[in-house]
Amino acid sequence: MRQYHDLLRLVLEEGRPRADRTGTGTLSVFGAHTRFDLRNEGPGFPLLTTKKLHIKSIIYELLWFLRGDTNIQYLNEHGVTIWDEWADETGDLGRVYGAQWRDWRGGNGVRVDQIDNVIAQMKSNPQS
Repeated sequence: MRQYHDLLRLVLEEGRPRADRTGTGTLSVFGAHTRFDLRNEGPGFPLLTTKKLHIKSIIYELLWFLRGDTNIQYLNEHGVTIWDEWADETGDLGRVYGAQWRDWRGGNGVRVDQIDNVIAQMKSNPQS
């Protein structure tokens, strides 16, 4: 959590104003980064504790992405409504994250399942 607070302080103190789509104003810092030790003996997963997170919604949204789904029906069945306002009348969102992860479409008709590729890479070259 300390790294997150330090990053916020850096943005507030040294961030440069940038235009944004909402017109509310944004501060930006180029190249800032954080690192977290996710090993069992480390401090664990870097989950924010300074604001309430709806873990159930986060999990169902991630599962929805991993399915490659683009329709909000699955989310709604599990009480998740965060994507509702962008869906069309049939519940479709177009090629949002899940579609890009599971069926990225490149030039010349190339289609890539990025999740399958990551899993295959982890199995064949776990030190990569």
